[in-house]
Amino acid sequence: MATKYFSPDEEEEEEEERGGLWDDWQSDEEDSSSDYLCLFCDLRYDSTERLFEHCKFVHCFDLRGVIRDLRLDFYGSLKLINYIRSQVAMNKCRSGDVLFKNFTGLHDADDIKKDGKFPWDDESYLKPFMIDDALLHSFANDEDEDDFDPPVTEEYIPSELMNDGHIAQIYHSSQGILDAENPQTSACLDIRKHVAAEEKVANFFEKSKSNGVCGGSFNGESHQKQKDCQLKVSFANVVAREIRNVNDNYFGSYASFGIHKEMISDKVRTEAYRIAILNNPSLLNQATVMDVGCGTGILSLFAAQAGASPVVAVEASLKMAAIATQIAKDNGYLYEENNKGEKDEDNHCSGVIHVVQTMVEELDKFKKITPHSVDVLVSEWMGYCLLYESMLSSVLYARDYWLKPGGAILPDTATILVAGFGRGGTSLPFWENVYGFNMTCIGKEVMEDASCSPIIDVMNSKDIVTESAVLQTFDLTTMKPDEVDFTATCELVLKPSPVSATEEPNICWCYGIVLWFETGFTSRFCKEMPTVLSTSPYLPKTHWSQTIFTFQEPVAMASAKSKSEYDGLVGTERCPAVRISSRISIARSSVHRSLDISMETTGISLDGRKRSWPVQIFDL
Repeated sequence: MATKYFSPDEEEEEEEERGGLWDDWQSDEEDSSSDYLCLFCDLRYDSTERLFEHCKFVHCFDLRGVIRDLRLDFYGSLKLINYIRSQVAMNKCRSGDVLFKNFTGLHDADDIKKDGKFPWDDESYLKPFMIDDALLHSFANDEDEDDFDPPVTEEYIPSELMNDGHIAQIYHSSQGILDAENPQTSACLDIRKHVAAEEKVANFFEKSKSNGVCGGSFNGESHQKQKDCQLKVSFANVVAREIRNVNDNYFGSYASFGIHKEMISDKVRTEAYRIAILNNPSLLNQATVMDVGCGTGILSLFAAQAGASPVVAVEASLKMAAIATQIAKDNGYLYEENNKGEKDEDNHCSGVIHVVQTMVEELDKFKKITPHSVDVLVSEWMGYCLLYESMLSSVLYARDYWLKPGGAILPDTATILVAGFGRGGTSLPFWENVYGFNMTCIGKEVMEDASCSPIIDVMNSKDIVTESAVLQTFDLTTMKPDEVDFTATCELVLKPSPVSATEEPNICWCYGIVLWFETGFTSRFCKEMPTVLSTSPYLPKTHWSQTIFTFQEPVAMASAKSKSEYDGLVGTERCPAVRISSRISIARSSVHRSLDISMETTGISLDGRKRSWPVQIFDL
């Protein structure tokens, strides 16, 4: 019987071009080398990559991550695989979280050791538990080909690289290691430092190769020294790949026209910028404008239409920079030598847009612009929860390097707001009645998942049960780059209830908090017509929606007028909270352009008693 392998849909086309997907299926006897059995279940895969992905997302077990974090060598890795298979065969585990329930990283390795040894350290686990285990053969092949990279520990890292704090930080983030005392600082990967780090690592790598210090001959030096040097170069490669992949993936994602259609079609978003740019002539007319992350160039076109000259449109995506150039040309706004100084019907310079394909941090390498010569800096940098994608750091870099003293930034303020939501803001009501069937068991599981992961969705304003509160404000003209990471506290109280003076206020259950943001084009720069771009649930929806964080358990709330008894736990029906204090930390993640978010929730009763719930950690 033929063995069916699991392949992603997107690979079907490529397989057919190589001779037909169906014809490539083989039996176990014909190709046992590509028959990789899952560590925990009976599914088989045609590559270790797909097997590892399955184990990670279905069984909560990252084999490569465990090998890396525990610093297992080749034989230690084989023992671990055989150990897992033996435990599964004896029905002692069916997932990684059961196998390593106390293990969360390098610093907790001792928690899974007994008498200083791992459970699989016994030499008996060198013997394959399963006959013809293709997974073991794959590791053996890697070892034979010298492609098996042993874990790089700090003792092997060249001091000239590790002494660079940012390079050390990239190494730690790639190994999943953060500074426990200052996680926010450890998690921040500044794009400017990325560029400098990449150059330094590349120079070290080239120098090592040219000097021949990591070649096959060491003129009598020990094998250990050769291995040490190879590990150093391996580290250099890890850092360089980490830096390149982060930005290539990010900017490449914006080559999809669907994303740009969604953003331009967002009327709230596009109209706010259009109003700010076209209705403030004292700011834009004859001004030098820089558009950071121009995409299709829509904001640059607005600026040119408003009379700005010149307009420097900076776009890191190669494809979108070419598209923006063509769009500017098709509309008569592209700067070209042969139309320099030409005027349109409104006596504005027509060819004023210069499209530059680069990150703004490297702009000076591609175009000569005098530092501090830009009058107006414009950018649509906002992401989910305002700060997702970390593009604000690039805007602040452009401000510090290119903007004139006192120059304008559009928008110039940003505010994150929060409110509590009730049961209607969850999926529970949906699962209670699905075509007349009760599916609440699904709803409960969905709620558990929601308490671990933020949800990007539109929140109906009718489901918001508390007053809104400001969590954090930013002034883009003065804020420092490291202020992008912050911790702030806000207090939430119930909305006024439309009950009579004699009626007892009802208990209201708060299931979590919802975040949204507003950016201001204030009268500081937009003197003729200031405006605000808001993603509030009380206003027309935007493509940003809102960001929803669900509590581990709902909190009972009542107004200060409530006469409920207070002999129970705070936040329960017998002792509802009159206020919820929420302490939220948002920091740039070790995964560049992502966010790490923590939320601490405390209920406060009318008599001042408090109850705190465990800290919740989210990644966005």
